[in-house]
Amino acid sequence: MNEVLNILNNHRSFRKYADKPVEPEKLRSIIEAAQAAPSWVNGQQVTIIAVQNKERREQIALLSGKQQHVADAPVFLVFCMDFYRTKLAAELEGQPFEAGGDTDALLVGAVDVGIALEAAVAAAESLGLGIIPIGGIRRNTESVIGLLELPEYVFPLVGLCIGYPGEELPKKPRLPLEAVYHQERYNRDLEGSIRSYNAEFREYQKSAGQTERDWSAVIAHFYALNPQYGDAGKTLPKQGFTCGNLHKF
Repeated sequence: MNEVLNILNNHRSFRKYADKPVEPEKLRSIIEAAQAAPSWVNGQQVTIIAVQNKERREQIALLSGKQQHVADAPVFLVFCMDFYRTKLAAELEGQPFEAGGDTDALLVGAVDVGIALEAAVAAAESLGLGIIPIGGIRRNTESVIGLLELPEYVFPLVGLCIGYPGEELPKKPRLPLEAVYHQERYNRDLEGSIRSYNAEFREYQKSAGQTERDWSAVIAHFYALNPQYGDAGKTLPKQGFTCGNLHKF
């Protein structure tokens, strides 16, 4: 296995960080790696905001559901889908800008952010840093938008804690490959894979000193409690993402 695959296959998500700053040159390398990632039509519909001020990180930690590691990590990156630059490009060229009403633009922005996020994760881990993505910033996007002074057509999708790990963690197992990798057509016969993974997941929890619960129970409980997560349904239109063509087809 080469070095890149070794890094990708040995990922951990850290919630405890050492009291040590991330060197500016390492942070820059992470941002450059994220920016080098592919994007739809080379539109580069992503903006990354680094939050290093302790008080501001503490505010975001509260807005993200009281996640203390957001405050503890020396660097917190906020990944935003960004069509503000797209709008400026349209104005420069005297062209109409209607992407905010296009449902596909919402998908494009989310995909571009996801690709950039993973590039940043791989870069950080290759530099000996620990990370954990934070979807909790979508709990209170209106407040995050205000805190970061995001303009119209910019929306915060996910955060990323970065710092030197302050703990040792076992590798968390994943679903069986056959559950996520299908050939030629989708295979719906997945119950057996889920049951076998439940057993493996319990063994992982036991080794990590955690309460043992089936993976299926954890996931089912989360989505039962959160049929609509966060306030994005309210704030997306305010930021210009109306998805006006969603019901026109």
